Amino acid sequence: MSDSARLRLHPAAPLVEIQDLECGYDGRPVVDRVSLRLGAGQFAGIVGPSGSGKTTILRAILGQVETYHGSVRFPGARDGRCRIGYVPQLETIDWSFPVTVEQVVLMGLAAESGPFPWPRKADRRRMQELLDRLGIGECARRHIRDLSGGQQQRVFLARALIRAPDLLLLDEPTSGADIKTRHEILHLLAELNAEGITVLLTTHDLNAVAAHLPWVICMNRRIVAEGTPDEVFTPETLGRTYGAEMVVVRQGDLILVSDRLSATRSPADDERVLDVGA
Repeated sequence: MSDSARLRLHPAAPLVEIQDLECGYDGRPVVDRVSLRLGAGQFAGIVGPSGSGKTTILRAILGQVETYHGSVRFPGARDGRCRIGYVPQLETIDWSFPVTVEQVVLMGLAAESGPFPWPRKADRRRMQELLDRLGIGECARRHIRDLSGGQQQRVFLARALIRAPDLLLLDEPTSGADIKTRHEILHLLAELNAEGITVLLTTHDLNAVAAHLPWVICMNRRIVAEGTPDEVFTPETLGRTYGAEMVVVRQGDLILVSDRLSATRSPADDERVLDVGA
């Protein structure tokens, strides 16, 4: 990769800078001395096994974890303030809570409503524009529990976007989604990134990352490696990340990843083997 191409993927002036960070919960470290720079306009994904600290890194950026060492800074933020939108894992949502789609989206403005306790006309117009763009404009008055998984994901994406964020954080945004929905979400995130929003997501879906994301951070409590999918998706790097033997198959520009056990099964045994989309 040329130096100019690498600079576009990982700019010198970071929007977010994590320095020698050790953080966790209730006095127990989950992340061990991590240093990471995320440039303005970057589109990156964090991959790693369960318990590796992926979600904790997002929460550290949000200021929602205990910090025992190091720091999280926003040197590239406008006026020293970084506007952050956050999309949590759908599994963490209480779907029985009596709330409609429009109410969920407008909750994204709660932190900056100022003297206006109720949404203004401009807020509702912005909300409807976002829902229309995300393809769920007709769902505004529906209860969130009545939506499909893909629609629910778009609702919480709209809630994050209504603040016009500089940085968009997403925790497992494609978890549980079918192949079509998964790639629709990633294409949409790429479009938002092209419009200037910095995007950082966590995921277990290595093949979707290989197909869609320009920059990957491999993590297991520490940063194991980072770079383009072509650079870091190797059996050696993924083996150190996951602590298991990994199979990487390259077909032209396409990268297919599986663990050794899944790679030895037939598609009839496991339909998830080497599941990848364009």
